[in-house]
Amino acid sequence: MKKQSTMIACALAVVSGVLLCLGGCNQSPEVVIYSNADEESRLAMQDALDRAGFSGQYIFSSFSTSELGGKIMAEGSNIEADVITASTYYLESAQQAHRMFAPLSFTFHALEKTPGFCAPLTAQEGAIFINTRALQENGLPRPASLKDLASPAYKGFISIPNIRSSSTAWLMVQALVSAYGEQEARRLLHSIVENAGPHLENSGSGPLKKVRAGEVAIAFGLRHQAVAAKNDGLPIDYVDPTEGNFSLTESVAVVDKGEATNPLAMEMAQCIIDNGRAELQTYYPNPLYEGESADSANQSAYPKTFSEPLTFELYEHHIEISEAAKP
Repeated sequence: MKKQSTMIACALAVVSGVLLCLGGCNQSPEVVIYSNADEESRLAMQDALDRAGFSGQYIFSSFSTSELGGKIMAEGSNIEADVITASTYYLESAQQAHRMFAPLSFTFHALEKTPGFCAPLTAQEGAIFINTRALQENGLPRPASLKDLASPAYKGFISIPNIRSSSTAWLMVQALVSAYGEQEARRLLHSIVENAGPHLENSGSGPLKKVRAGEVAIAFGLRHQAVAAKNDGLPIDYVDPTEGNFSLTESVAVVDKGEATNPLAMEMAQCIIDNGRAELQTYYPNPLYEGESADSANQSAYPKTFSEPLTFELYEHHIEISEAAKP
């Protein structure tokens, strides 16, 4: 009887193992997602994936923009990631260098023409922020342009991001170069950086934090953040610089690994666009797709596009201009 019970137990164990294998042996490995998204965007994308039933089937790894861009450019299709969300100029430069992204197999209706391997997620515009209380207390005039920020009157009252560590600063450099040419842009940047002094920040959000706290009266950053701060009742306002509101987009792409490509990667990329875009637009209001709109506060006065395609090489060139301008 004991021998029979043992045999039954062994048989059940074998059957259980077979059932477990049938349920899990053929499952795809977890999709690895690399992203430079901030916390709000990351949570919106994860929420979209989880609501679609992908919970537990992906690993989400976050990087800074420059860190992720460096990995993409250096590693190409050997990168561990299956899906990447990053600055569009990095994705396009990497595709040109490595041919590392698969054509997207799903349909979307973007307002602007896009390459066939990535779909836009968010768009960010640059603008000047002001703390109205600090401006008044220090008797400072309200700036109308980026060129105004070079005035000695603003010395010690400005905070800007460092282009070497934040692509937000690139929006300011694009505007200056576009309006005044490289030589004059370098001269203006020298004065602006000198005015910023210790308030040259290594993150795009750093200047916003300082102007919100009243540590400085003026900052440069992402326009929608100033709009949100003003709507929250803070003494924050925004100025669309006459040189233009230049913008950058973030996009999603699927790494082409041939036969090793994770079959769920394309489904998740589509899910992020189809199910996540509505929540993403609550944080980044700029319309990207047909049928989307923004309220009047989130419509800039001087939307502009740089005359050259935005590439990693152009970004590095503008970094060189900025570095040469430092006091």
